Amino acid sequence: MEPIIQVKHAAKAFDGTKVLRDINIEVAAGEFFGIIGPNGSGKSTLLRLISGVEPATEGQILLKGKDARGYPRRELARWLAVLQQDALPPLGYTVREVVEMGRFPFQSWLGTDRPDAGKLIDSIMLRLDLESLADRTVENLSGGQRQRVALAKVMAQEPRLLLLDEPTTFLDIGYQVQLMDYVSAWQREEGLTVVAVLHDLNLASQYCDRLLVVSEGQEVSTGTPDRVMNIEMIRSVYGTEPVVLKHPANGKPQILLKRGE
Repeated sequence: MEPIIQVKHAAKAFDGTKVLRDINIEVAAGEFFGIIGPNGSGKSTLLRLISGVEPATEGQILLKGKDARGYPRRELARWLAVLQQDALPPLGYTVREVVEMGRFPFQSWLGTDRPDAGKLIDSIMLRLDLESLADRTVENLSGGQRQRVALAKVMAQEPRLLLLDEPTTFLDIGYQVQLMDYVSAWQREEGLTVVAVLHDLNLASQYCDRLLVVSEGQEVSTGTPDRVMNIEMIRSVYGTEPVVLKHPANGKPQILLKRGE
């Protein structure tokens, strides 16, 4: 089966300065793929190339075997969705109105959708425990509630490919796990493909099938968390001396930090 994403010798430059160099990855349908690396390493830039928002300066980005920039935006939005750190629309919209915005790619020029779209929105609101917030405006929500609404909006798109751009950055640990659990359950039940830029290495290890490590715009390593998450990688990429242990519940590698004294 052809991979849903193929990145071939991709590079990106801004004003003549390369921020990505010779990136090569393939992501299979149904995979949970993570991208990790230090701040400024090019993670989010790579995600924008995959989404088709930014063109690659060199190389190819293929989605379902076709150049990512070759899809009309509305067509692409019918099977690809992006969840960012804070991607909700301007103030004044209610929670339900925001979730309904996810149906835009499927609406006719008259604004009509398929007959069961309302039931789909209802089921998503129920699943993400948003029913009691339906008439509240988004500016009156907590950070965790706002991200649940943003996730509901992309769920309403019914995508087959979901791109996450550091979605847990502004959340406390309880909401981080909650959001990742929602995405993971959705991914397993629907066979969804997920590509996630994550800054928390322990979350990346817990939820991702494979990881790409980038540093200074270049691929350092690609593989399972067991292969990638090791002392040598953390030391060379992040410049700190970690302790790497196996999680007592599932055996996934987990990172403990030591004081630099």
